Amino acid sequence: MNVDNVVMELIVKSGEARSLAMEALSHARAGNFDLAETSLGSSRESSRLAHKMQTALIAADSGEGKVPVNLLMVHAQDHLMTSILAQDMVEEMVRLYQRLDG
Repeated sequence: MNVDNVVMELIVKSGEARSLAMEALSHARAGNFDLAETSLGSSRESSRLAHKMQTALIAADSGEGKVPVNLLMVHAQDHLMTSILAQDMVEEMVRLYQRLDG
């Protein structure tokens, strides 16, 4: 496993998840709830892939410090964490927009 490649892919997938979540919010704000749900589904899939990469890194490390932790790794973990938080918040906000619309 090339750790640097996995870390970069983790950043990409996490960023994609966050962008798609924000896209969903934009759709919901405009009243396009079907598009919002589609974007949220895509966001969840990107998150799932990012989480899978994170799990691979954890498995490779086995809690023994085998995987070096550097600034890029910390950045990747931060990206994942904030993208999941954004996704959770956007899902709630989409539900609020739906409620206000209905």
